[in-house]
Amino acid sequence: MAVSVVVCTHSEDRYDDFSEAVESVLDQTHDPVEAVLVVDGDEDLYRRVDDDYGDDDRVVTHCNDRNRGLLESRNVGAELAGGDVVAFIDDDAVADERWLERLVDAYESEDAVAAGGKMTPLWVGEQPAYLPAEFYWLVGVTHRGFADGEGEVRNTFGSNISFRRDAFLELGGFDSAIGGRKGDRNLQGGETELCARLQAEYGEGVWYVPDAEVGHKVFEYRTDPLWLVERAFWQGYSKRAMETLVEESGDEEGEFLGRLVTEYLPERARRLARSPSASELVQIVSIVAFTGLVGMGYVYGLLRYR
Repeated sequence: MAVSVVVCTHSEDRYDDFSEAVESVLDQTHDPVEAVLVVDGDEDLYRRVDDDYGDDDRVVTHCNDRNRGLLESRNVGAELAGGDVVAFIDDDAVADERWLERLVDAYESEDAVAAGGKMTPLWVGEQPAYLPAEFYWLVGVTHRGFADGEGEVRNTFGSNISFRRDAFLELGGFDSAIGGRKGDRNLQGGETELCARLQAEYGEGVWYVPDAEVGHKVFEYRTDPLWLVERAFWQGYSKRAMETLVEESGDEEGEFLGRLVTEYLPERARRLARSPSASELVQIVSIVAFTGLVGMGYVYGLLRYR
C-alpha cells in the first residue's frame, strides 16, 4: 500500500519542528511513502520548504494562494496525494519509525477504512505535576481511558489519523468551517465531524492501533495553568457544539466522564488515603477543576448551540 502523509505548516518560527516532522515521515520503515507538504499562504516559507525538499522524488510541495486554515490545507494535501492511504501529522509532532507500517497492518488485516494511533507526550519544558494523565487530551496527547487496547473508536487525534484516500475524497474531506480562519474560531473537532460522516457512509469508525505512535511536542506555553484553563473551557464549548452538528457525538465523552467519576477519581482517592502525597492531591484537585471548567464551557455552548 502506498501511503501519502500530509504535513501542513504556516509559520517560519516553527520551521525546525516542521522539518523534524517531515524527516520522521521520510524515515518510516514502510515503503512506499510520500510526504505532501502544504504551506498555508506564506510564499517565503514555501520557497524555503521547496528548496529543502522539492528535489526529493518522495515529496510533493504546495503553497496555498492565501491562508486557508489547517483543515482546508489538509484537504488540499489529500487531493495532491498519490497514495492509497492518506495520513495526517502536525508540524509539531514526530512519528515513530514504524508508525505507518503499523497503520497499514490495520488496513490489510482489518480491511479498515480509516486507522489511527496513539499520541504520546514529548515534553519540551518540564512535565507539569498538576496535569493528570486523564486530561492529557488538553495538550493533544492520548489520555488515560481513551480506549482499552486495539479496536474501533469514533476518531483519533488529527495528528495521528489516516483514511483510504478514495473514501476521504468521497466524503469531501474535513469541514473547513470548523475552527481556524472560517466559522467558529474556538470550535474544535474536525476529526469528530468527518468520522461521523465516515460512520454514516461506511458503517465503521477508525481502527485504533495504540502501537502506531506519534509524539506530540508539548511546548511550555501549553503547560501554563491559564492556557490550560482556557483550553478546558473551550473544549467543553466544542463538545456541546459537536452534539448539535454530529448526532451522538458525545457518547465517548459521556463514557469517559462516567469512568472518571466512578473509577479513576475513587482509585486516586484510595491511593491518597493509603499513602498521602502532595502530588496525588494536586492531581485530584486538577481533575475536579478541569472537569468543572469543561462543564462551564459546555453550558456556555448551550447558549450558542441549541
